[in-house]
Amino acid sequence: MTGMREQARALVQAFTTTLAQPFAPPSDEPWAGQSLATGAAGIALLHIENAATGQATWHRAHHWISQATTGDITAHDNTGLYLGAPAIAYVLHTTPDSMQHLYRHAHTVLHDHVMKLTHRRVDTALARIHRGAQATFAEYDTLYGLTGIGAYLLRNAPGSSAMERVLRYLVSLTHPLDSRRPTTPGWWVDHDLRRTHGLPGGHSNLGVAHGITGPLLLLAQAERRGIQVDGQTEAIRTICDHLDTWRQDTDTGPWWPEHLTHTDLKTGRPHQHGPARPSWCYGTPGITRAGQLAAIALGDTALQHIYEDALHHCLNDPVQLSRVTDTSLCHGWAGLYQTVYRAAQEAHSPHLATHLPDLAKFLIAQAGATAPLSPGFLDGTAGCALSLMTVSANQAPATEWDACLLI
Repeated sequence: MTGMREQARALVQAFTTTLAQPFAPPSDEPWAGQSLATGAAGIALLHIENAATGQATWHRAHHWISQATTGDITAHDNTGLYLGAPAIAYVLHTTPDSMQHLYRHAHTVLHDHVMKLTHRRVDTALARIHRGAQATFAEYDTLYGLTGIGAYLLRNAPGSSAMERVLRYLVSLTHPLDSRRPTTPGWWVDHDLRRTHGLPGGHSNLGVAHGITGPLLLLAQAERRGIQVDGQTEAIRTICDHLDTWRQDTDTGPWWPEHLTHTDLKTGRPHQHGPARPSWCYGTPGITRAGQLAAIALGDTALQHIYEDALHHCLNDPVQLSRVTDTSLCHGWAGLYQTVYRAAQEAHSPHLATHLPDLAKFLIAQAGATAPLSPGFLDGTAGCALSLMTVSANQAPATEWDACLLI
């Protein structure tokens, strides 16, 4: 493992050098720098972690933070954890204590905007529920919805009324909209995976990025910290029961469908024939980490064993692993390694930790052999480098940058 840690460190150095100089966003997308997913905001996380661990001076991180905050920062109602005021506020909060004085005023202003944004968005979501209309990804998901905003609040304002309202909203989301159709969950969306209406009747999504396991992660992370609202424990159980209903047991271990249609609900069988690629955003790793954290929050060791065992079997399946084809955080080796690393830290079973050397080897090999990714955090070089830093340090991130993944 020592040799792999050195290889990972060398790749991190190469990637951070490649991303040394900030670049302006495209002229037709001036908002892009405020993107945690693809812009300067996400790349700043890499340089902040690098400086916080003593691998670099602060100037690179500061330059990228400055680039991300150039121009007006949007706090419109379509912003979330991965874009706009919540994204920049999240980045500023990750700065080391010794540097936070440089950004305190900016963070205070942005935080105030995020709090107001949260209340507006909860009001809109609750009004939608009252009307009996179906949800959308943008309302509740991890990337741009209230789950992601809740991830920011959990770190910055856990005892606030805004955090409380987000949790109450997520509890409401677990109740069916129509009591006459109790099998249709409250998080059913009226569009397909691409946010178009190409899937008549919409669907229910099980992924972490856009599905119900994102809210499960936030509810569980809050519950285990003692941050609770009425019905929260029952909401966690409701989502776990839904996952249990749709778990598909096979000779190579359990798996879950990425999404469900009305036909799936009627037949009791998913249209998906087998497990997709194992990833953070969709697939067994993200789902099992959510289930594991839910079990920890509930103090349910039997449930925790079920989810940890499912992840262990997934990682033992070469067919599933062969479907991982890039090094991104979202759906590649970086996200897989980071998710399993976090799960292994809290696992009852030692089995998960035994997979980390092989996952590190695959991540390093792919990162060293493939053409450069896009520069960003979620799908690009910055995110890959951050996961490689976990490999090289063999410890959790100093800045907890991966809190935006809710793992």
